[in-house]
Amino acid sequence: MNIAVYHWKDTDEATKARIMRRSQADIDDVIGTVLPIMADVKARGDAALIDYAKKFEKAELSSIKVSEEEFEQASKTLDPDVKAAIEKCAGNVRIFHEEQMKRVESRWMVEIEPGVQAGEQVSAIESVGLYVPRGKGAFPSALYMLTIPAVIAGVENIAIVTPPTPDGSVDDASLFTAQLCGVKNVYKCGGAQAIAALAYGTQTVPKMRKVLGPGSPYVAAAKRVLSDILDPGMPAGPSESIVLADDSADPDNTILDILNEAEHGEDSAALLVTHHQPLLDYVRDNMGEVINALPEPHRSICEKVMGPEGYGGLILTESLEDSIAFANAYAPEHLHLKVTNADEALDQIKHAGEILIGEYTPSSLGNYGIGVNHVLPTGGWAHSYSCTSVWDFLKRTSISKCDAQGFESLKGPVTTLTDYENFPAHGDVLRKRKLT
Repeated sequence: MNIAVYHWKDTDEATKARIMRRSQADIDDVIGTVLPIMADVKARGDAALIDYAKKFEKAELSSIKVSEEEFEQASKTLDPDVKAAIEKCAGNVRIFHEEQMKRVESRWMVEIEPGVQAGEQVSAIESVGLYVPRGKGAFPSALYMLTIPAVIAGVENIAIVTPPTPDGSVDDASLFTAQLCGVKNVYKCGGAQAIAALAYGTQTVPKMRKVLGPGSPYVAAAKRVLSDILDPGMPAGPSESIVLADDSADPDNTILDILNEAEHGEDSAALLVTHHQPLLDYVRDNMGEVINALPEPHRSICEKVMGPEGYGGLILTESLEDSIAFANAYAPEHLHLKVTNADEALDQIKHAGEILIGEYTPSSLGNYGIGVNHVLPTGGWAHSYSCTSVWDFLKRTSISKCDAQGFESLKGPVTTLTDYENFPAHGDVLRKRKLT
């Protein structure tokens, strides 16, 4: 098996650019494909969603919104062990986000100078659509990662959209999870058409102010195109990860850690970044055997991701400092830090969606049950976006209040500036103001 290996200082600029760009090129390529789909949903609403469900998911839909009977049936038929696992992991996610909410001040004011007060008021976004992907399977974990902070933040109207199965249903685990989280507005639609439905509204799917959730390049492209109609939220596209390791990392565990994110899809990015040649050599020589032991389609997916044409691979740097510099430039969705002095290295990591530390914290734990959110910025957007939190469902409004003393203190300086910027009405509202 041909595992891609890059000696970074000797890698040509075109290859470096492809690795750093990841699946963003895929998103650019499909914008032309999603434009007519979104226009069709805007024009035909539910009818278009039903047609696209048949075309893309091979599903014959009689209704778009999940019924109460479907929720009841899902709860009855779902494996009790799966229920218990969801309840435990979702419980940790709830604890974590409730703690976040405790740190949110709903209103604060501070005296700027005598007679002048300024502050902020925090309130929930009115309506939010949550996109829960399906891909090769069902992802109830993505559903609780999105829904729990939305509910805790106090969003009044929450709509969950997710692709239907070929039999026209939503999987039992996702429906059980939605009900557990307290949301029953679940709609059977996926892809670019689901984002369009949330942006424009249809006869069944309500128009939302914002959308959050990871998805395919088609979903990411739709969000980008519709960003002037609804807030597309944090860019969350195909999965990506860096395992940043030195000679202290267990080699066999490291192979497993890399493949953890690689198996999401052929457009995933999974990188080992290390300055330790023996570790890289061991991973290169033994990863093929681990990939071959995976069932299909995961075997083929990992082969593509880790091969020369994929977005994954093994990167050899000159030093730990160079590895950290690479990670900061890449700004990965997931960063697994496996180095001797992790706390010292942690201080130098500035750009990552999440950081997992040590052999006892593999990505799967963060993906599902530690409590941190697994919906994270991709495509390098960790340079400016944060991990999903209650703040994604809140907005801030500035508030201010002046009394007579404050008004008189500011009147002169402000009218000087309004005159300088040639806004006479701005100045008159102060100079000509009638006050008792």
